[in-house]
Amino acid sequence: MFSIPASWRTPALLILLPFFFTARRLLRTPLRTAKLAPIAERVLIIGASSGIGQSIAHIYAKRGARVCVVGRREKNIEEVATECRLRVLGGDDKRILGVAADFADVDDMIRVRTLLETEWNGLDTLIIVAGVSALQPLMAVAGVEAHGTSFTPREADRDGLQRAVDVSAAAVRGNYTGPLVAAIAFIPLLQRTSPSPSVLLLNSLASVIPAPTRSIYASTKSASLLLFQALSIEHPSIAFSHILPATVEGDFRASAVDGGPVREKDPNKSGLKREYVADRCVLAVDRREKTVFMPWAMRPAHFLYWIWPSYVERMAREKYNFN
Repeated sequence: MFSIPASWRTPALLILLPFFFTARRLLRTPLRTAKLAPIAERVLIIGASSGIGQSIAHIYAKRGARVCVVGRREKNIEEVATECRLRVLGGDDKRILGVAADFADVDDMIRVRTLLETEWNGLDTLIIVAGVSALQPLMAVAGVEAHGTSFTPREADRDGLQRAVDVSAAAVRGNYTGPLVAAIAFIPLLQRTSPSPSVLLLNSLASVIPAPTRSIYASTKSASLLLFQALSIEHPSIAFSHILPATVEGDFRASAVDGGPVREKDPNKSGLKREYVADRCVLAVDRREKTVFMPWAMRPAHFLYWIWPSYVERMAREKYNFN
């Protein structure tokens, strides 16, 4: 009879545990639609001007939900709102709202909240997709190039240090402050007005598995992930979902606050499809899933990092061409 060597039992158990708990939760948790019909759902999508947020907006509009799309680029938001109106169930274009706003701006979020209270008398689903990227190693941001154990120049000057501070501040604003402001602005409204309030944060696999050239990006995304995980404990009546995808196709890297180059393979050839990620986000909200790794194999990879970190680090260097 086949038996697992004693030295492998603990690692094997750690890898299998996520699958066990995921299956157990899905079997015990009823679909959200039992309390809230899709056509009655009121959905706010922050970061809907393109990419995954745009695809999520299309899905909800087609289901007949009331959808409010928010993004900083007014022209893009108007286009997405028009696309949603063409897809809306029954052709009622009054169910679609488009607002140009910055989720890190307090006044903008209050303005969006007032609009939702006026037009919809509340909110059921908050989806946060907005964020910014950063693509350079931290020392490179400061103008210092690493060559093995040496650096050129030998150390960062004042301008380099200030640039690193400025870039990190921009990343914090886009990846942490924005989600924080949105959470504070809309959690009370969700809890007060929805029979089944839900919040979804589209985060990144980089927030739990470190990667070279992503030090600023990953640390700011990790901060927002932990923020929302803590909020899910503080507000148990709201279903929080956290989506952690690997590389996704599209032009998200064009938003890099450090202006860095893309070192890995072309994301449009090897990355996850935007529509696939969008479908998975909507499904996670419907199922009230807590944390979703994409692809699913990354869940045990997260545990593998703590069991065999050198292997995961070597794979990360290869993926990002960091030698």
